[in-house]
Amino acid sequence: MDAIGAMDAMPMPGGGTMSTVWMPMPGQTWPGAAASFLGMWVLMMAAMMLPSLVPMLRRYRQAVAGASELRLGLLTALAATGYFFVWTVLGMIAFPLGAVLATVGMQSPSFARAAPIAVAVVVLIAGALQFTAWKAHHLACCREAPGSNLALPADAATAWRHGLRLGRHCAACCAGLMAILLVVGVMDLRAMVAVAAAITAERLAPGGERVARAIGGAAVGAGLLLIARAGVLG
Repeated sequence: MDAIGAMDAMPMPGGGTMSTVWMPMPGQTWPGAAASFLGMWVLMMAAMMLPSLVPMLRRYRQAVAGASELRLGLLTALAATGYFFVWTVLGMIAFPLGAVLATVGMQSPSFARAAPIAVAVVVLIAGALQFTAWKAHHLACCREAPGSNLALPADAATAWRHGLRLGRHCAACCAGLMAILLVVGVMDLRAMVAVAAAITAERLAPGGERVARAIGGAAVGAGLLLIARAGVLG
């Protein structure tokens, strides 16, 4: 079960672990736990996505015409806010799902025993997703200049919508890699660094689609290895 053996794990009935990030601390309410998770999630997304977001914001600035330096800075900040708003909403969705699974895992020994194979299957599917046309489309949207053939208006509504667009494409592009992070251990520093490096590489390296497929191949291999291990341990 070392695939889920992160530093933020706790034992479950029947063996296995479940990340304590999904559960309230002693004396903490569920709303308090949700707020703590969301704060952690936003900080984590900022740290992980900033290396690939900065070039996208630079391309946005180049596409905006007729704005003073001050206004351009404000519009860029608004676009970044829209981008992270998308990730915040996803964090609000992730927490209740994780909390339900954590609660079930604490109460059901059979669920706990099935956790290793479930993690392996998620990693395998996430790796396979890297080879799809869907992944290639969203990756291309993250890598392309926002105004390749036309200038973008220098207004707040356009900046906000552009940030939301970047966030949606980025979230879709990262779906498989983020799924791996969530099941391996959302507070595991090694997993965070590995996923952040993979996201940055496929966004910024030449031949990003080839990089994405190489990452997918590594994830598929890891998933198959975890399935084999789960079968042996089971």
